[in-house]
Amino acid sequence: MVKTVVVLGAAYGGLAVAHRLLKYTRQKEPDLRVILVSKTTHFYWNMASVRAIVPGIVKDEQVFQPIEPGFAHYPKESFEFVLGTATGLDVARKSALVSTSSGPRSLPYDYLVLATGARSASPDMPWKSANTHEETQALLHATAEKVKAAKHIVVAGAGPTGVECAAEIRFEFKDKEVHLLSANDEILAGDTIARPVENEIARLGVQVKKNARVANSRPLPDGKTEVKLMSGEVIRTDLYLPTMGLVPNTEYLDASLLNDRKYVNVDEFMRVKGVDNIWACGDIVSYPRAGFMVTDKQAAGVVKNIELAIDARDQVVAKGMPVDVYVCATGRSRGAGRIGWVKAPSLMIWAVKSRNLGMPMAVPYANGGQW
Repeated sequence: MVKTVVVLGAAYGGLAVAHRLLKYTRQKEPDLRVILVSKTTHFYWNMASVRAIVPGIVKDEQVFQPIEPGFAHYPKESFEFVLGTATGLDVARKSALVSTSSGPRSLPYDYLVLATGARSASPDMPWKSANTHEETQALLHATAEKVKAAKHIVVAGAGPTGVECAAEIRFEFKDKEVHLLSANDEILAGDTIARPVENEIARLGVQVKKNARVANSRPLPDGKTEVKLMSGEVIRTDLYLPTMGLVPNTEYLDASLLNDRKYVNVDEFMRVKGVDNIWACGDIVSYPRAGFMVTDKQAAGVVKNIELAIDARDQVVAKGMPVDVYVCATGRSRGAGRIGWVKAPSLMIWAVKSRNLGMPMAVPYANGGQW
């Protein structure tokens, strides 16, 4: 009997789940059918967005890959791609509700995976995928043009995205004044790599301002932007790039499935609490934290537990990272990071991240070669 898995979302987590199911689970369950729902036609390697906003450095095809062609090598009866946006769940009827260009659809499922991710709190920034591929692409191009024209740039938010963004701009443009605003008294939330990373970006010429929480910003008639800090200080800049804040894409879910921050509540098996045969992974979940490598581990755990559910066997704990890895690129030639508590040399960070921000992996992620 056909078993249908509906996967909502086709970014890092959704692709990892869908390809694993089709490549491996289908070998044991030939009647398995996967329906992948994506709001965009293309997978966005947003890890490299901080470099893609630097004009002339990154080609579109390095960060955007079409999703549907990547599944063409699977049997047609085993896979369906749906271009649409999740609008609701009917848990009682085991159906996912999706809005498409041709109207609403109801997708019956035996098993469901929530991987709709999160979006940037600033909708005009390209750090996360927008509603369509064309919109995301336009945001990247527009931001790159603004970076090119600006002489004075303020990057707000001193997490990994903000730090890497400021570093990428100064690495390429030594004539631009780049200010990084940290809401706290340390960048990177005071992680042990904060000091070496700060030393690296200071070497590039990034000016770091700490305890500088943004209250609001507004465009000025002359094209500049006024950034007001909680302290009352006002900064006028040619270009304001806010990087802080994520908003989980969970509006289609019942509040009973979410925590107070609107993230999906999952257990140690990556199952959604309070419902049967629904799992979640990636930026949408409430724990342990977002991250490229963490998401892949979660996706592997989800697939394993779907296989166990099909066989009516007990779930197993989704394995996390054996050690916590934290790396930060500081331009195209250097970086800083740690593996567990052990400091990683800059050359290692360059090899694993800084030289290309993982862009060569975009193609195998899209076509399943990664797994």
